[in-house]
Amino acid sequence: MTDIKSRNAEGKKAGVVGIICNVFLFALKLLLGIFSGSVSVVADAVNNLSDASSGIISLLGFKLSERPADKEHPYGHGRYEYLAALIMSLIIIIVGFELLQQSIAKILHPEAVSFTVLFIAALAASVIVKLWMMVYYKRVGRKINSKTLIAASADSRNDVLSTTAVLIGAVITKIWNVQLDGYIGAAVAVFVIISGFGMAKEMLDPVLGRAPDRETVGRIREKILSYDGVLGAHDLMVHDYGVGRQFASVHVEMAAEGDVIEKHEIIDEIERDFLENDGIHMVVHFDPVPSENSELGDLRAWIAGEVRKLDSRITIHDLRISGGEEKLIALDCAVPSDMEIGDAEIKIFITNIIRIKYPQSQCAVRIDRSFTEIAD
Repeated sequence: MTDIKSRNAEGKKAGVVGIICNVFLFALKLLLGIFSGSVSVVADAVNNLSDASSGIISLLGFKLSERPADKEHPYGHGRYEYLAALIMSLIIIIVGFELLQQSIAKILHPEAVSFTVLFIAALAASVIVKLWMMVYYKRVGRKINSKTLIAASADSRNDVLSTTAVLIGAVITKIWNVQLDGYIGAAVAVFVIISGFGMAKEMLDPVLGRAPDRETVGRIREKILSYDGVLGAHDLMVHDYGVGRQFASVHVEMAAEGDVIEKHEIIDEIERDFLENDGIHMVVHFDPVPSENSELGDLRAWIAGEVRKLDSRITIHDLRISGGEEKLIALDCAVPSDMEIGDAEIKIFITNIIRIKYPQSQCAVRIDRSFTEIAD
């Protein structure tokens, strides 16, 4: 059994467990809400029903993500899981607005609510079940690196808080006969809506193409630089098509001098290493770097030191010199995406630096806004 298959099996099992628990809680709370006349309990029941529906969608997401790559989808179907989680968050938002509407009606037209000791005990039991689900989802979600299950854990936590609020309201009503049902229902609904929007944003990021986190970038860079002969790395791009389906490309700097075949073997080894040990399909581009004892090497080192005065994360690469007395000097400059200085200003700065040593030169500077914060 492959890691992907094992992961999906764990995810589907968690989905089934969630569906069973949420259907049970829905039926329990719905009966309690109907017999007591409590809109907040009915709202909490509907919230559990939405969780059960979300579990079905989550289960479907894991199932669809197992489908192998095909002609139309050469990178596989791993993003189905992200789409399933996004749909789950949208369902939560819709249900939240429905609950808010019902709660406002209860505030405007309050009705007496009957809470018994058995009723309160049943709500307390549902809180315990949701606490267990929260821990279970989080443990499995972290184990298999599933955003869907981590989102389900957060939703279970919200359910614990909302049901606890309903429980507190029931106790207050039982003891002091204060009708808080509509207000608590509205608070629960607003909580559900906010949670849904937060989950939607979290799920949209990987679908839209979120940049890899600093930890991932640092780990990739450290591994690349650990190879003999590698002097630097830049222009790293990582594309996420679901867990276990990551594709990346990077430019690796190595000495221009020496055996090209040997360098090519190192590049092949880097690509194999990432695929076998990290599950990343890596494509490495070789950038030759001249020796610092040459004119080109000395110029590169000098310019690199000067541009770091603007920002320590700036790097230069692909430096070329051509022509006679009026030399054409071309280079690429990798700039952090969050740097406030504009591209035009950086080009002028670099051009002025170069003309200190080569007053008659023509300069061609291309600015790369980094997709990741990878720098030498």
